[in-house]
Amino acid sequence: MTTARTTVETTTPPSMRFRELVFGAACAGAVRAAARLGVADALGDTPATAEELAAAVRADPRALRRMLRALTCYGIFTETEDGTFAHTEMSRLLREDDPNSLKYISLWCTEPWTWDAWPLLDEAVRSGRSVFDRLYGKGFFDYLHEDAHDSAHVFNRAMTTSSMQSARDVAQLLDLTGAATVADIGGGQGHVLASLLEKYPGIRGTLLDLPRVVAKADPRLRDGGALADRVRIVPGDCREAIPVEADVYIIKNILEWDDDSTRRTLGNVVKAARPGARVVVIENLVDDTPSMKFTTSMDLMLLLNVGGAKHTQESMISRMGDAGLIVGDVRPVNAYLHAFESITPGG
Repeated sequence: MTTARTTVETTTPPSMRFRELVFGAACAGAVRAAARLGVADALGDTPATAEELAAAVRADPRALRRMLRALTCYGIFTETEDGTFAHTEMSRLLREDDPNSLKYISLWCTEPWTWDAWPLLDEAVRSGRSVFDRLYGKGFFDYLHEDAHDSAHVFNRAMTTSSMQSARDVAQLLDLTGAATVADIGGGQGHVLASLLEKYPGIRGTLLDLPRVVAKADPRLRDGGALADRVRIVPGDCREAIPVEADVYIIKNILEWDDDSTRRTLGNVVKAARPGARVVVIENLVDDTPSMKFTTSMDLMLLLNVGGAKHTQESMISRMGDAGLIVGDVRPVNAYLHAFESITPGG
């Protein structure tokens, strides 16, 4: 039986902690390399040597050992007393078959364009605008879909993974008792909608998103799917119009691109909805949340790539109020998301 090596807990001096932080790219790079090599997938329940893992992923054994030791410092893998490596709760998240896998999230956050953009954060902070046009001569999504197909694939996998995982939490939180219809606005492939329809078999749903997005909707929602007879799929841009009437509208993680898009989307919901309709906005926040290190980093990435911003609780309530929504409770969905309950005026 092998046991994991432990380190003596000491108080890290500020100078050492600062050095660790400014070498953050090394940790991110090592996570990316481990994901691309498939190290976590190659490591099973039994500890393995660096040589065994190197043979499985076609890597240099000595270099792989160095990378694994770096990752163990962050709790990603652990080195046992006999020099073999074993899984930790975090390293298992790099496995593709883990139900809570973050493999594609980790790849997305370390895509090649990110290494070009982060050094220009000072420029983005000075201007308050994205640096993407200067880097690549076009907007972020145009670049992704026209010039970086591999990155676009990673983005799609990451967003699908994130949506599927959060859909369970959203469905568990929301009580739709008494509602007959629910609309997922800008709902991507419709994972949240599918989870809600499965939970409430008497409800009908509508999914609205861009044509290229809904074309790849969750198989449960498409023709022949288990929920298809209860779903209407509407190709469209919620910033332009929302031709959907429902008892409940859900808007999740799409009010972060810029203030104009947020204003238009919320205004279109208010125009489309009957008086007293329920509108639930679900967003990451950069305050009042245990995930601030993660969400504030996402906030800076949004500034770099599209000039957008994550919201504080106050700014989200303000934007909703400006659109005419009457805001009620704000509740945590999970460690990363909050749900803002509101109704349209006149109800």
